[in-house]
Amino acid sequence: MKPRIFCGRSVSNCLFARPLLHRPTHIPRQPPLTLRAFSSTPLALDWLAPKRGHKTKSRKGRPRVPTGGSTRGTTVVWGDYGLRMRDHDRRVSAKSFQIGAETIKKRLRGMKYKLFTRVCANIGVYTSGNEVRMGKGKGSFDYWASRVAVSKIIFELKGELHEQIVRDAFRLAAAKMPGLYEFVRKGDPPVMGITKVEEGVTLEDMKRPRILLPLEATAARLAATTPQ
Repeated sequence: MKPRIFCGRSVSNCLFARPLLHRPTHIPRQPPLTLRAFSSTPLALDWLAPKRGHKTKSRKGRPRVPTGGSTRGTTVVWGDYGLRMRDHDRRVSAKSFQIGAETIKKRLRGMKYKLFTRVCANIGVYTSGNEVRMGKGKGSFDYWASRVAVSKIIFELKGELHEQIVRDAFRLAAAKMPGLYEFVRKGDPPVMGITKVEEGVTLEDMKRPRILLPLEATAARLAATTPQ
């Protein structure tokens, strides 16, 4: 019988040789790390960068201004408390959002809560180096940012938390992000522009033109001067 080869030498010449173990004919393949078992919940996407990447250079642009009477994104939807931008619209970088979220998590460490984000940094900012002459392109990619409209909800919190603790967490986060922010609760009235739609103020009143049209002004003047 021919000696079996082990470690590049014959078994008879190898002092510490051991018989080869039986290898299974079928070795199950390990699934890649990107796959997972069946689940009804989708994978959590990165809210600090878009999935598509920066293939095309985006323009500087301006934040959305709801001129048609829209109040979308100004109320708390999923959580119990929220942080809302109070001043004019801004372009906030993804780094600022990350610092604000980390500040909230650090303040609420050890507590049961869930943090919701209502914005996404999907606008690419491109810059040129220092002492570069004008022209010759838009520049290279620098960071991701988001155009946050006025009165837009940034963060929401839900959990077994006291309101004063949530206020303190939002205060610390707002101090590290550009702009002015305010604390809101679930059920607070929506905001159209910078005006809160509360009791006595309706959407129809806000959409009505503040300057009377010529026909309406003439009708009001005639009604006031016509004797009854």
